[in-house]
Amino acid sequence: MRPSILIIDDDDKIISMLRRGLAFEGYEVKTASNGAEGLRAVLDSEPDAVILDVMMPQVDGFEVCRRLREGGSSVPVLMLTAKDEVEHRVKGLDLGADDYLVKPFALEELLARVRALLRRKSEQAGGGEQGLVYEDLMLDVDSREVTRAGKRLELTAKEFELLHLFMQNPKRVLSRDLIMDKIWGYDYSGESNVLEVYIAMLRQKTEEHGGKRLIQTIRGAGYILRGDN
Repeated sequence: MRPSILIIDDDDKIISMLRRGLAFEGYEVKTASNGAEGLRAVLDSEPDAVILDVMMPQVDGFEVCRRLREGGSSVPVLMLTAKDEVEHRVKGLDLGADDYLVKPFALEELLARVRALLRRKSEQAGGGEQGLVYEDLMLDVDSREVTRAGKRLELTAKEFELLHLFMQNPKRVLSRDLIMDKIWGYDYSGESNVLEVYIAMLRQKTEEHGGKRLIQTIRGAGYILRGDN
């Protein structure tokens, strides 16, 4: 069966361009022209991934993403935004988006990101891990629950994947390139600070109850999960 992609966007030109490009790559493509219609389409068709525009009238992309996650949907979401401010991107990620792409974008890059989202979804579905523990940090793969010192941490899908990678490789320095490849599956431009944004958010959440820093920076090498300072 072909993977199905749902496009939620109010721009007919964007929809037409994405529909042609995705169909050419072999995907089954469905579309919705506004947020409310998109939410219904997710419930009705259960797509394998969603491409979601932020700037839509009435129900915008942020609200769509929020409702999807609050409703228990784990469908991978790629958000399209016309703004490149860090605050704008962080809002979408905090609401549960898996990735974002700033307009204007190259179709080839969007297709690469869709492939990465679907690949990670497939890998997660076939995983056999039960849980991981490092010091007072616990991660349950099946329930996707993370706790530290017994207190539950609310992580976005991407934060969970990043922490999962660290906990699979404790006390091992992970380079920026390795992390980007494992979590995003493609190369960002050199100016992008998406990884740094995620590291900062993950640190904030894992340290919010007073815990010591576990995700440390190794200058010039990458990041490492370790308890010693």
